[in-house]
Amino acid sequence: QVQLVESGGGLVQPGESLQLSCVASGIILRNYNMAWYRQRPEFGRERVAVITDSGSTKCAQSVKGRCTISRDDAKNTVYLQMNNLRPEDTGDYYCNVVSTDYWGQGTQVTVFS
Repeated sequence: QVQLVESGGGLVQPGESLQLSCVASGIILRNYNMAWYRQRPEFGRERVAVITDSGSTKCAQSVKGRCTISRDDAKNTVYLQMNNLRPEDTGDYYCNVVSTDYWGQGTQVTVFS
């Protein structure tokens, strides 16, 4: 049974950073492309970042320069580092095994001033 568990969200002020984690069980993440999505009330669902099985990464234009996606194969975990957070980054963040219905339960990020 595949399970993805996100953590690391929280309440932060503009300019601060967060590292979100997605720990997987029942699946070996290095064999798949993985993505982080976010759901924001005003903007809907958006793919924030992706990391391929070979380790190539890409961040969305909306977070470019502030986003780093990475993977720790030993921990079977994918991370999303978000720097210089803005109020518009507020939302629920989810990890996903690309092209599957495997999603985590999400972790909430709130950026307030």
